[in-house]
Amino acid sequence: MRGGTAYKAFRVGALVLVVLGLLTPLIWMVAASLKTNVDIYDASKALLFSPTVDNYKTVLEQANYVTFIINSLWVAFASTVLSLLLGVPAAYSMSRFTMKRSALVVLMARVIPGVSLLVPWFYVFSNLRLVGGFTVLVLSHMFVSLPLVVYIMMGYFDGLPTELEESGQVDGLTPIGAFRRITLPLSTPGIATAGILAFIFSWNNFMFALVLSGAKTKTLPVAIFDFVGYAAIDWGGLMAAATVVTVPIMVIALLAQKYVVSGLTAGATKG
Repeated sequence: MRGGTAYKAFRVGALVLVVLGLLTPLIWMVAASLKTNVDIYDASKALLFSPTVDNYKTVLEQANYVTFIINSLWVAFASTVLSLLLGVPAAYSMSRFTMKRSALVVLMARVIPGVSLLVPWFYVFSNLRLVGGFTVLVLSHMFVSLPLVVYIMMGYFDGLPTELEESGQVDGLTPIGAFRRITLPLSTPGIATAGILAFIFSWNNFMFALVLSGAKTKTLPVAIFDFVGYAAIDWGGLMAAATVVTVPIMVIALLAQKYVVSGLTAGATKG
């Protein structure tokens, strides 16, 4: 009994430490977004301070962040939808027809650092006069989101029994019809998982957008740098902008966590 009690206490203590370690930066970010720059530098006002919404007014009214929010939403939505349209059928084909070489290519695409491709991308897309537009941002984000979708969906399709499709074909369905009417509805959790993770990646992406976006296509992560000046940093505005970037994704992740968990574990628990 003593050993069990000690283990439970250790487990609870470890869990509390992990949660505090994860939440402390977020709490500090939100608190700093409600302070003036003077209060942020004042250690005595770390916990007790007079909150202000001026930083959010600066972000949403003066800094034109509504446009940047729309840009981020559009790029994330377009890259996610296109990745799902291409990645789900590709993952199904690789899973059902055991395309090991194709699967290896997809895995390599996930392993290659994106920064190593920025210079070739910039050279090619600049010659095509695409740099600064939404097209190049969507395509660059798909470089990571598409392999992610394929990787997740391959594991999910591997866990689905082929007998369901075979029985559908016995009843008169074509292979494509069996995929569309049987496999796809059963794959909804996996598709939701892949779509959510791809959207989150695109929303948070900074590196690709920094190099390939323009003044009119700037996304939120890049726009945050507007608060970093040569001589000073507007910490209040910076934290408010970071909160605007972070909170929507956290809400989406919390609301969709059951789909993410079920989708990621389905391939390991089915079949």
